[in-house]
Order: sequence, then C-alpha cells, then structure tokens
Amino acid sequence: MRPDLDVAVVGAGIAGLTAAHELRRAGLSVRVYEQLPEVGGRMRSVRRDGWTVDTGAEQLAPRGYRATWELLRRVGAGPAEVPQVGGLPAVWRDGRARLGVGEPTAVLTGAGLSARARLDLAAFSAWTGRHRARFDGDRPEDSPFGAATVREAAARYHPDLHDYLLQPVAGCFFGWDTARSAAAPLVSLLLEAGSPSGWRTYRTGMDFLARRLAEDTDVEAGRAVREVTDAGDHVVLRLDDGEVRARAAVLAVPAPVAAALRPDVPADERPFLTACTFTPMLKISYLLERPLAPPARRPLHILLTPAAEDDVLSGVVVDHAKDPGRAPAGRGLITLVAGPRRVRDLLDASPDDAAHVLIRAAERYVPGITGARRHHLVHAFRHGLPEATPQALRERPGFLARPARAVEYAGDWVMLRPASEGAVRAGALAASRVLSRLGRHRPSADRAEESRATA
Repeated sequence: MRPDLDVAVVGAGIAGLTAAHELRRAGLSVRVYEQLPEVGGRMRSVRRDGWTVDTGAEQLAPRGYRATWELLRRVGAGPAEVPQVGGLPAVWRDGRARLGVGEPTAVLTGAGLSARARLDLAAFSAWTGRHRARFDGDRPEDSPFGAATVREAAARYHPDLHDYLLQPVAGCFFGWDTARSAAAPLVSLLLEAGSPSGWRTYRTGMDFLARRLAEDTDVEAGRAVREVTDAGDHVVLRLDDGEVRARAAVLAVPAPVAAALRPDVPADERPFLTACTFTPMLKISYLLERPLAPPARRPLHILLTPAAEDDVLSGVVVDHAKDPGRAPAGRGLITLVAGPRRVRDLLDASPDDAAHVLIRAAERYVPGITGARRHHLVHAFRHGLPEATPQALRERPGFLARPARAVEYAGDWVMLRPASEGAVRAGALAASRVLSRLGRHRPSADRAEESRATA
C-alpha cells in the first residue's frame, strides 16, 4: 500500500508548523495533525470580548532570534506586526519594584541587588564576556559551565545574584527549579538575547506566526495521534478513526509525549528522550475593569517575584502595557504566573481555587486587582517548558549524532532552548533531516511516468 503523503507532522505548535513550512517549500506533500481545535501549541492566544489573551508569555529579542526573524520575513510580516514591548521588567525586593533587570546598567543602578552583589555581577558579566564564544545556544553542552545547575554555577558569587536575578528569571520565564536545571542554556539565551529594553511582541497575539504559517499548510485540528510506528519503508500513524501512512513523520510534541507515542523508539534515542523532562506551568489571566499595574517609577510589563520573597507567584505580567491591543480601551489584562514550588499543587486544585490563591497573593503587588477582576482564564501546561537538566545536557550530543530516520523530532527540547527560537530551529533541523532521506520533490513529469508504470 502506497503512503498517503510524504510527511506527517504531529503537533501544530511553532516547531511543527516550521517543519511543515520547510518541507512544503521543498515540494513535499505534508499534513499536520493537532489534537487541539486550533494551532499554536504553547503559543496559542484566546480572544474574548475584545481581549487577546496569550496562553504563554512570548517576547522576541532583536538579537538571538535569527531563525524566527527569517521566518517572519518569509511570511511577509512587517515591523508594524512585531512592535516593541511597552513597559519595562522589574524585580520585587523589600516591598517595591526594582527596575533594570537584565540591563548592563544593573551594576550601577542595582536592579534589586545589594552593593556587594553588584560587584559580583560585574565579575560574572566580565567572565561570561571573555568566554562568550563558548556560549552557543545551539550547543549549550559545550559551554564553560558544563553540566552545572543554575544554583551550582551561582554558588561562587554573592547569594543575591542567584536569589534576585538568575532564580527569578528562570522561575518566571521557564518555571525552573534552579537546583535541577542546567546553567548553560539559561546563560547562553541571556547572552544572545541581550537587553530586555529592545524586546518585541506580536501585535495581534502570540499565535500570529503560527496562524500565518498555518494559512498555507494542510492542518487537521482536533485529531489526536495515538501511536507512531516505523514500518521500514513507511511510517504508520494510528488515530482514533483509523490509520495514516506517510514516508516520514515529525513528532513536534514535548519529549515525554513523543516517547509515549513510540513503542519502537530506537535505543540511541531513548536516553535523551527520557532525560528531557518538562516543568509544569500554570498561568491565570485576569480580565480587569480598569488598567491596573504594580506601582513603579516607570510603567512595567513584567514584575519578577523571587522565590526568596514569594512562595506562590513567580511573576506578574501586565499584558495591556506590553501591547495596548491586548485589552479594550479603558480595561486591563494581567497574567499571574504560579511559582515553581506551588505549581504542581495548584494544577491539581480546581481552576477557580487556583485563581483565588494567585489573585490573593497578587494584591501585594497590584493593590485592588481582586475588586477590578471581571473574569479569569486558566492556562495549565503539564508539559510547560523543557527542564534542561544536567542529564539531558549530557545525553544531547549522542541524540544529535543519530542517523536520520523515518521518524524525526522537533520542539524547543531538542535544542534545550526554552523559547520559541529553539522551537523554530528544531523545526528547521527536523525538516533538513527528513529531506536528507527523502530528497526534494521530483518534477511532475517524473511522477507522471511513475504513475503510468505502476498503473
């Protein structure tokens, strides 16, 4: 039986859609299967009563996001569709928001660090600057940190460097426990992205790029793939309503999901797949009657709340400051991010109970938020972001060295880069590996001749 198509992609997140885009450009027939009713994966947006609610917290940096910017240019996205983020980031310490997080000026302004810690920040910045060439976001395992965790890498410096910089960043943006996650991917990403003052976002919601890619892609949403088997000369996908055969498949899903889909996973792939654990994430967006925000000397778009200060929250995202189109005129939109220590318990609680716990904690930072709440939306991810453990870092070179096969993988976990840029790069890498086996689309005359020969 001949395959139904050249390539089946499982997952319509940004990694899967990037892989499909690259394979379609090469002339192959591609279909994407997505179990959710819409595309975007962890970069979905929800639209309700004039609010545009991002399920994640995506930002784009002018630096370090080369593959994403290239993809945006390719789909015709102009500057107006990727505007600069409004407001600034800050960290909470001693009862108020401290500006300057991630900025080079932090050694002078403090950004929540004590005077002694600023000296250590200068030393840390100088050391990473001298070794910058070895901090490659595509090869984090080669960095000078080796497999050290974030906490281990910070141990030689003043405790504030961990407690009021590295931990809040890792905890809010990635959901990481710094005692479990490796320092190399975090520091590589920070060095490549540079100052947060230049960050950008998507004007019409963080799912903009996914929606644009899906416009010219065969996507079957609401269809869950239950199993993927390598049958030698083709791949079999088992769905609830039957089977699909393809010459190749790309599993663009979190590593634990990919491993569960493959009963025949090869021995040289299993160690990395098993080591690529994910942190859970819980974010609750509150639609507000008025545009509240944490008090600060200048408008904020995100307030990091360190674990040293708060056990419940890891961050407060002021979405209507990030981009005014996220909320109707005169209204507000704030997203609260659960802290790594509490997220598992909150995921097991009812959505309303979790929303009550988070908004009660947020009154400390955004006075009056409870009374201004109109509605809330819960975004729960059992597989939030790749945890980038030391074990995953050690297993990654062997995984990358495996031969190209009928079943390939895409996702930010492949790059151990918990950001959309990692997903885009992984999607392109998966497509190149598929093409190395299948080749590009043959001219139509050749296919017509083949059809006549087999008729």
